Amino acid sequence: MSQFDVTIIGSGPGGYVAAIRAAQLGFKTAIIEKYPTLGGTCLNVGCIPSKALLDSSEHFEKAKHDFANHGILINEPTVDLAKMIARKNEVVDQTTKGINFLMDKNKITVFEGVGSFESATQIKVSKNDGSSELIDSKYIIIATGSKPSSLPFINLDKERIITSTEALNLKEIPKHLVVIGGGVIGLELGSVYLRLGSQVTVVEFMDKIIPGMDGSLSKELQKVLKKQGMKFELSTAVSAVERNGDYVKITAKNKKGEEVNFEGDYVLVSVGRRPYTEGLGLEKAGVELDERGKVKVNEHLQTNVSNIYAIGDVIKGAMLAHKAEEEGTLVAEILAGQKPHINYNLIPSVVYTWPEVAGVGKTEEQLKEEGVAYKVGNFPMRALGRSRASGDTDGFVKIMADEKTDEVLGFHMIGARAADLVAEGVIAMEFRASAEDIARSSHAHPTYAEAVKEAALDATGKRSIHT
Repeated sequence: MSQFDVTIIGSGPGGYVAAIRAAQLGFKTAIIEKYPTLGGTCLNVGCIPSKALLDSSEHFEKAKHDFANHGILINEPTVDLAKMIARKNEVVDQTTKGINFLMDKNKITVFEGVGSFESATQIKVSKNDGSSELIDSKYIIIATGSKPSSLPFINLDKERIITSTEALNLKEIPKHLVVIGGGVIGLELGSVYLRLGSQVTVVEFMDKIIPGMDGSLSKELQKVLKKQGMKFELSTAVSAVERNGDYVKITAKNKKGEEVNFEGDYVLVSVGRRPYTEGLGLEKAGVELDERGKVKVNEHLQTNVSNIYAIGDVIKGAMLAHKAEEEGTLVAEILAGQKPHINYNLIPSVVYTWPEVAGVGKTEEQLKEEGVAYKVGNFPMRALGRSRASGDTDGFVKIMADEKTDEVLGFHMIGARAADLVAEGVIAMEFRASAEDIARSSHAHPTYAEAVKEAALDATGKRSIHT
């Protein structure tokens, strides 16, 4: 029987980061992955492939609509979807092979197979050839991630009624893609096919898209996407999804209680994700789940079984790759006797549409609900020289600060490179900076980041220079 100090089940961003950090700290470490490639959902069928398609489709969009404005005259561009998908697969292949390299570099033993508990310290690895192997480990970290959710009445045939996984590998551009769910995944993949020529309709149960983010971002993103051609049916509850040959009919009720119908050649079901614990054998180890099927953990991410920990999508909190990475590092360092911490309020959220959307800290709705006295600074991207130079003038930066202390409480942005610029808000808030601190910091000109400085100036006495 192989023996290890730390064994991780699952090789997504949380799992492989936990493994690397544990190995760096001197633990004899193993990682178990049931698929042939490492990296989990994020690297194989999530974050990385979706961004590859988003970038490719954005290039096509600019070639079709923006190049002429820059004095670049080309013939009408066309899409080779197969080549676009092949490029995406190459990006995934390079990225997952990079994880293999990191496992070798850090002397981490990789087991390919399904990991399941035999006891609190023993894991059986069931391999594809029918054989199995037993591992004994002092500590075990559950990092099995999540799977796409559906609705009870929907039959996911994975041909016309699909999840995000299938949407990354379509053989044709949909004529009409109906997206059920106005969250991050649905809007990103909807944007890909909208740019490539699909009609896209988003059907959302709530009264706004990206409901977890600041309300002002939701309104602005919907306005921008509508301008791009995306259609929205909000406050609409889907009750049936039925395939008829190459078309799918969606039956729903709108906010007036009236029945409405939609028909598309593809339907993307994007109603969230659920923790993946099937086949883990948690009952053999005595690990408890909560009422939502997530693994119960304490503030140290320790389960009710003292030597077993859990991280990432399988536990409470936002289902984000970078949250899982922070948790993987935290557990490894706790096991080494260190005292790390995670400020969950400072885990940023990002939507990789164009313009991008990003936020960190409290939303305005949360501050109002909590009765916090705050002030707001805003700056529109259209007032920025760098935005006008690139033609990316949609969006704004919004900074909220404590009315008395001026400490930054929330940082929210929609605009070009928001996904990168949100890190400025994270760092500022990690060090409990004031809006004045940001406003007094020199920002290079001309850059998109100047909008952050201007919003901070606006939050401190309406001192914005360029509005």
